[in-house]
Amino acid sequence: MKHFAPVLAIALALMWLLMNDTVSTGQVVLGILLALLLTFWSAKLRPLRPRLYRPQLAIGLLWTVFVDIVRSNIAVGRIILGLVGERSIRSAFLDIPLELRDPHGLAVLATIITSTPGTVWVDFDAERGLLTLHVLDLRDEEGWIRTIKEHYERPLIGIFQP
Repeated sequence: MKHFAPVLAIALALMWLLMNDTVSTGQVVLGILLALLLTFWSAKLRPLRPRLYRPQLAIGLLWTVFVDIVRSNIAVGRIILGLVGERSIRSAFLDIPLELRDPHGLAVLATIITSTPGTVWVDFDAERGLLTLHVLDLRDEEGWIRTIKEHYERPLIGIFQP
């Protein structure tokens, strides 16, 4: 039981039920069995176990990510549809120094950034703690750095680092 990941098992079971579009008894039992088996079988692929210090921070982080994704979808849609007037669009790479070092926290940050339209995680220099980000419409470099550090990095440090 030392490799059991309950969050992964619950997520897999829920995905099974969503994919089958039913909550019949048979599908619930099958989903739970498959989730448990896959969780145990995949345990050897996960040598580092995440340690969550303040998981309650994830709720606020999820809301922030949701709001930012909606805003980014609107902004990118406006760019694609040419609704930015005469303003020029400046795509650029941006280096952001990070204090976050936990590999699970970094993986979540990469997922957040890449899931947000208009941004892509390009590189991370672990020795220097430097994230390279590509931004579709970079108008305010300091604003982007502040957003990444305050909206995402600070809660992730609280969740994954002591």
